[in-house]
Amino acid sequence: MSFIKPIETDEAEGLLARIYDAATKRAGKVFQILRIQSNNVHSLKASMDLYSAIMLRESPLSRAQREMIAVVVSKANGCHY
Repeated sequence: MSFIKPIETDEAEGLLARIYDAATKRAGKVFQILRIQSNNVHSLKASMDLYSAIMLRESPLSRAQREMIAVVVSKANGCHY
């Protein structure tokens, strides 16, 4: 549980609302990792752009290899997702 109060989906406006809508279409919900960054929408957008560049664009590593690395790093950092 975070100590930061995120902006809820029904309170989101503008760019944040568009990001939340896209997340819902993509994953069926807005994951906490996005919601926790909602108070700084430009930082959230930059974070999502970085994720897309690392995970989705052309790379010498396969998507599966990149996902495996992400899982290992998350585990090492104590992240449950």
